[in-house]
This record gives sequence, structure tokens and C-alpha cells, in this order.
Amino acid sequence: MAGPGDPPEGTPEGVPGGGDDDYRSVVFDESFVRAARLQEFSARERLTDRAPAVRDRSPWDRRRGHRQVILLVVLITLAFSTAVYLGVRSPYPAATEHDPDPLRSAVLPLAPRGSVPGAAPDTLFENSPAAGFKVGADGVSLPVARRTGSFTDSQVLAALDAAKEYIVRSSLDPEVLTGGTVRPVRLLVDPLQQEQFDRSMDHPADDGRHTASGWLVRFDPAEVALADPGVRVRGSLAVTEAGPDQLQVTGDHTFVYALRPADTGRAGESGGDERASLFTVRRETRFRVDRGDLRDHRIEVVQSQVHAGPMSCAADTARYLRPLLAGERADKGGPAETDPFAPGRSTSAVCGVLADEAQPDLPRGSRDNP
Repeated sequence: MAGPGDPPEGTPEGVPGGGDDDYRSVVFDESFVRAARLQEFSARERLTDRAPAVRDRSPWDRRRGHRQVILLVVLITLAFSTAVYLGVRSPYPAATEHDPDPLRSAVLPLAPRGSVPGAAPDTLFENSPAAGFKVGADGVSLPVARRTGSFTDSQVLAALDAAKEYIVRSSLDPEVLTGGTVRPVRLLVDPLQQEQFDRSMDHPADDGRHTASGWLVRFDPAEVALADPGVRVRGSLAVTEAGPDQLQVTGDHTFVYALRPADTGRAGESGGDERASLFTVRRETRFRVDRGDLRDHRIEVVQSQVHAGPMSCAADTARYLRPLLAGERADKGGPAETDPFAPGRSTSAVCGVLADEAQPDLPRGSRDNP
């Protein structure tokens, strides 16, 4: 067995004994040097690499370096896997974009048989079919949101919420109703439909595609004002799955507005609303919502069918709805003329008759029939 001062492999052969025994503890043979943890760089290595005089040859340090590299690779792999997993589990996976269909709309005027009843707004509402309607957005109720085959209940609720907001903004916002702005409605329209929306507002046409009244309810502020800001509303919303990437929301709502001539003073002033009249709009709308719309809180307006009265059959509804006010009668003429040779215009102009029971049944003495 080697002594405390012997090299790791014992005393080398050929080493003389005697007086050299005193230096055995500081004599390093080749095996001792190979077993050392630190190894001196050669002169050439130090000149070319400018490295330290020694380098660490510890097997443990080398293994530790390898383990650190492996650990780093594992961490990167875990991070990437987590990102992929979260992407798959996201409530709004990568959206399948598609071009929405353009809005198709139609406005059907409803002409009264006689003169339009007039009275104070409260009296009109109390004696009309809208007596039990809710006021404002409370009348646009949401059904219970239930998941479909491809959409969760929270996604269905988001689609219903977007449809409700569109209906409220386009039918109940006082600034929109009086022609002051269209921005609250435009912000909810799918970006690929906004060009059609802008053209409908800037250059409306009675062609079934660019009628402003198909997108929203709006009155000419030079002729009509709100006699009561509380619009009465009743209706419903329903949702179905139109495909693995689309939900379809349908709405059917009746809105009843108390209106007055624009030049009779502000609503609520003494005498300013005594000649108010009711104007009823029935809007049937169909929306589509894809995953991109859910993400951006937008909606595609696919179809809009409007029945509105009292209004003359020949009324031009491309830019505004044009209600008959208290005491007025519908024109004796029928619907506006239609030229079947004019390109781009509807050839199915129709008009309905406003049922007597749809008008307020005012007590004698409160009816304003000049």
C-alpha cells in the first residue's frame, strides 16, 4: 500500500532510494499529474487563447455543466408546451376568418286609415298596446345561454350580449335616434361590413343594401323630436349554431316612440308635448357572430326587416324614417312608384295598413284630431 506521501500508483520503478526519500512527498510522476483536478495550459495554449494558467478538469464540474444544459432544454420545452396547451384551451381559439354577407334590408311603411291620435306621452302609452312594455334596454332581454356543439355557454352569452348592445345602440340611443351620430352603431359592426355601413349613411339608397333605416332607427331632426326619451320595448332574442365557426342570433322587437314636431319646444316643457303621437317600429334582425367577432365584440348584421307606422306609403325611408305626427293623415296615393328598368333599385315597393287597434285608444276629449 502506498504511503501518505506516495504517488497514486505507488513508487515508480527506477527511482533511486537513499537521500532522495526526503523529496518523495514533492515528486510528481505522470500518473499523479493525470489525476490532478487542475491542469496547466501549455505555453502555446496560453499564447493563442490568452487563457488562465490552469483549467479545471473535475469530472463533477463537467457533469454539472452537462446537467445545466439539459435542464435549460427541459425548461424551454416545458415553456413551449405550456404555450401550445394554453392556445388550445383558450376560449377564443384561432379565428376562422370569412367574408360576411352584405346586409339585406327592407322597410315596410304602415299607413293609418285616419288621422294620427295626439295627446301627452303618458296618456298615449297608457291607452296603447305598449302599456305593459318595459322602458329602454330593460325590454331587450336575454335568454338563458346554453352551450352548443362548438361553442361554450360563455361564448353564446357573449354573442347574445353583442346582439343586445347593437339593438340598444341602433334603436334606443337618443343621439342616434335624432340623427346626431352613428358612431356607437358603427363600432359594433364587423369591419368587413363597415364600408357598406358608411355608404348607407353617406349616400343612402332604397336598393335593399344601402338603406340607412335598415341599419338603425333614425328621424329627421329638422322635423321630429322625442317627446319622451323612454322608448317602450318588447321582444326576444334567440341563438343557434350556424356552423362550427359561427353563431346565428335572431331578434324580434317592437319599439314604440313618443314623438312631437321639432318646432314645438323641448320635451317636458309646458305644452311642448301635449301634441305628441306614438310611432311603432317592428324590427326583425338576423346576426352572425364568428370567433373573431367574439374576440373583438363585433357583430355581422345579415338581415333587417322593418315595419313602421304611422307613415305614408310614399315616404322616402332611405335616410330617415318619416313618421306622421299628431293630427296628420297618410297621403291618398299608394306606394312610391317603381321603375323596373332602373338598375340597382328595388322592384318590390309595398305598403301596409296600420291596424286601428295598434293606435292608442284615447278617451273622448283627450284625442287631438285637428
